[in-house]
Amino acid sequence: MIDTASPIVASPAVSPREERVGMLLVFLSALMWSFGGAIARFITVGDSWTVIFWRSVWAAAFLVCFMVWRDGWRGMLKLFRDMGLPGLAVGICFATASTAFVVALAYTTVANILLMQAGVPLLAALFAWALFRERVGVATWVAIAAVITGVAIMVSESLDGAVSPMGDGLALLIAVMFSVATVITRRFSGVRMTPATCLGTMLAAGFAVSQASTLAVSGSDMGFLFAFGVVNLGLGLAFFATGARLIPAAIAALLGTFEPILGPIWVWLIHSEVPSGRTIIGGAVVVTALLVHIGLEFKRQARPERAGVTRVPSPN
Repeated sequence: MIDTASPIVASPAVSPREERVGMLLVFLSALMWSFGGAIARFITVGDSWTVIFWRSVWAAAFLVCFMVWRDGWRGMLKLFRDMGLPGLAVGICFATASTAFVVALAYTTVANILLMQAGVPLLAALFAWALFRERVGVATWVAIAAVITGVAIMVSESLDGAVSPMGDGLALLIAVMFSVATVITRRFSGVRMTPATCLGTMLAAGFAVSQASTLAVSGSDMGFLFAFGVVNLGLGLAFFATGARLIPAAIAALLGTFEPILGPIWVWLIHSEVPSGRTIIGGAVVVTALLVHIGLEFKRQARPERAGVTRVPSPN
């Protein structure tokens, strides 16, 4: 994973190769996050805040070790200093989203939350256009619509018809925070956002410890919490922070929707929880839309230039 250290306010042009690397890294972040449900099934801790605390602590420890390994102690401290307000904003966004998710579960269903999160690509595209005039192609808009439709089909069997202003408001907050973090990461692509994601996990852990009834867990639970924090959250954040800066915010958010698609697959394979027919149909719609869109992006990047025309890499 390659980053630059100097902050750049405007989104610099990137090469087609860098765009492909960015798409791969964001996909890998969604892949890591998709293991969350399968890992959580093994954890027997009753207090969700205890789970959030240890998950966040292990994720923060992994991200610190990652930065020290790559940049050294002085380099890591410099990264925290140099991330500035954009990094602080991203850290707050991730801390808010992860905390709001747990609280929202007490008021609404997972299906309602997933349906709201399906709007993340749309929100990211709108924010990027409204704030920074980042162009969004017709193909991307079509893919966004298809993803929202597919996720709606997936969760339609378990949607709760009851209106919960608190639960639905928190679910919307999760989508908004993730969208904002995606747009900021892309816009300030010269700012290393790994320390920002690390700050987010520290903030989440700090809040969780004030809410947890106990921090005591069994040895087996601690092992799964380690995987929950390091593999699922920490590694996912590292991939996302590095890749999202290389591709348009709308595409980064679209690739992130692989998470709810792959999640039921791992639960099915590991815990024998067979997904419903609508989950399979909706997932097929989303995966097809994403693969077609990715294929179109690769085709666009590989298109030969006309003779006598010098290609200027687009910031989008």
